[in-house]
Amino acid sequence: MSATLARHWWAIMLRGVIAVLFGIIALAAPGAVLLSLAFLFGIYLMIDGIIGLIGSIRAVAAHGHWGPLLAEAVLNMLMGLIALFMPAAAVLAFVLLMAAWALISGGLMLAAAMKLHTSHGRWWLGLGGMASLIWGVLLVIAPLEGAVVLTWWLGLYAIVFGVALLGCGWRLRGRHQGYQGA
Repeated sequence: MSATLARHWWAIMLRGVIAVLFGIIALAAPGAVLLSLAFLFGIYLMIDGIIGLIGSIRAVAAHGHWGPLLAEAVLNMLMGLIALFMPAAAVLAFVLLMAAWALISGGLMLAAAMKLHTSHGRWWLGLGGMASLIWGVLLVIAPLEGAVVLTWWLGLYAIVFGVALLGCGWRLRGRHQGYQGA
């Protein structure tokens, strides 16, 4: 595997460059990245809905259970249309969903912390629960700003990931030259 990766070092580096460029764009233009992701998600939902519709038509032809398949296909296409024509609403819905998750998760962590003995890390678990609750409240109070922050985190992740791939590609390039000389 090492020799194969070394032969294709350029592909690893290309992935790294693309990740770094995406990260820079996400940091510089988070709104555009968010709307683009919502648009791509809308396209995915439309394609998935069409495929589901085809599956439900085939189930009808085979006298199978088609109701749930049809309902899912229609739901996916409706959500896809919303994401395509109202991408800001799709972004807002995602942020609010994340807020709900953070609030519920934080509450459950705090409840678990109360049952945990102090010598077993109660305060650490409670701190994690409080962090989730605070994050959830902040997302509810300022969802658009929360979306921008999420995009920045995505951008930072992409840059770190890309730099790691570039480093790996650089090392693989050196190994590839070593394999060619052998």
